Amino acid sequence: MDTTLVQALRESLQRETGARVELVETHISWVLLTATLAYKLKKPVHFPFVDFASIAARKHFCEEELRLNRRFAPSLYLDVVPVCGTREAPRLGGDGVPIDHVVRMRRFPQASLLCDLLAAGRLESAWLDGFARRLAALQGAAERVVPPSAFGAPESIARAATDVVNQLLAQRSDGRLAALAAWIGEQTQVLHMAWTVRQQGGAVRECHGDLHMANVVLVDGELAAFDCIEFDPMMRWIDVMNDIAFLTMDLKAQGRPDLAFRFLDAWLQHSGDHAGLRVLGFYEVYRALVRAMAAGLGPQAAPASAAVSKPDYLACAVQLAHSPRGRARLLITHGFSGSGKSTIASQLLCAAGAVRIRSDVERKRLFGLDPLARSAERGLAIYGAEATRRTFERLRACARDALLAGYPVIVDAAFLRSAERRSFQGLAAELDLPFAILDCRTAEAVLRRRVAERSTSGTDASEASLEVLERQLASHEPLALDERALAIEVFTEDAVDIASLEARWRAQG
Repeated sequence: MDTTLVQALRESLQRETGARVELVETHISWVLLTATLAYKLKKPVHFPFVDFASIAARKHFCEEELRLNRRFAPSLYLDVVPVCGTREAPRLGGDGVPIDHVVRMRRFPQASLLCDLLAAGRLESAWLDGFARRLAALQGAAERVVPPSAFGAPESIARAATDVVNQLLAQRSDGRLAALAAWIGEQTQVLHMAWTVRQQGGAVRECHGDLHMANVVLVDGELAAFDCIEFDPMMRWIDVMNDIAFLTMDLKAQGRPDLAFRFLDAWLQHSGDHAGLRVLGFYEVYRALVRAMAAGLGPQAAPASAAVSKPDYLACAVQLAHSPRGRARLLITHGFSGSGKSTIASQLLCAAGAVRIRSDVERKRLFGLDPLARSAERGLAIYGAEATRRTFERLRACARDALLAGYPVIVDAAFLRSAERRSFQGLAAELDLPFAILDCRTAEAVLRRRVAERSTSGTDASEASLEVLERQLASHEPLALDERALAIEVFTEDAVDIASLEARWRAQG
């Protein structure tokens, strides 16, 4: 490919800045890096999935890249700059007829990429939580497809997955691809109705489309997505589960399923899309295949350090496609406010690869409240008998969705009433799945201290007060003898061995 223009731009920027300008190449772009800025020049390529052959097309897609990515990282994406002059002597901006265009961005250290942060051991779990919250909000506000549409339709999903396998077959000879092609064929039959329901229910929206770990970066103390798909609407107008599946898959491919499930937990708390778990597994396999295909297309950006390894995404696809679907089991928590239920559940879900459904969050969702909103400040009474009945109906429906999708499920609620516990025991029996109770215990003085501290901080979804705790202590219905046989008892005053707890839960199933 002719590199005259990009090399001339590089030399021009080096003269202007008086410093070396780095050149990074991908299969569809060149990126010139000064000390503070990045200039992205699209290659004049024409692939089955992208057409940048004309100057007009490259201008259009530069403008689309700016518009779309400002949704996710407004501080990174500055503007689109025309390239004037000649290919041998170009200049950025100025008068004259443009010969091309570049997207101008704020430069960030490559060590700030999510993949590098993870490899260097610098990734803070709280960053993932915040990113999940912001992503859920962006997706929730995104424009939705109005059926009938090819976007997110079952036929489009099946074709996209089949096309990726065919391109991989053109790249290499590997017996695993035939098995994956057969699996995709089976799943397209099984999931056809689920995909139809998802599209009709508004789950197909204008998303990111390429949300792997190398497209998430730490900026100003927060993780932000960048470099979304601008060149093909079919790859961007997708199910929100298809969008997040890229990141959960990539974390699993990097050997961190615990972080994948932590991110998923945070995203579910803010999106409430437990019904989408039915299709998540398929999308994770599809995304692993996409990543395997991209690795064979051409030059890839080099990692910032040798510590960042490239996973075998084809092996990841095989593993995800053949992950056991019979691991579903149901665990409900039991304990007073302040007994550590949510803390233990949040750690256990990461170790067990489980989905958590939290009563404090789902109760508020029923009233249109965010997890950290305070109902009293909105003048809402959300803790009456009818609200509680509706909350437990919601918890049961979400648990059912997750269990039918094949996931272990933790329902995080006080469950101080026998009828509430029996309802979920009945759900497990109906689905012929193992059932257990996580019985969280601690001293009453510790309960009171924790509840008081939590009420003051305002950083937790729970709104339980000391008054609520006293009512719980006076009126709770203890576990019956047969329930005690199903209970896993933990004392939360001291550190809990989560690995041992996960093993005990698994042994009960």
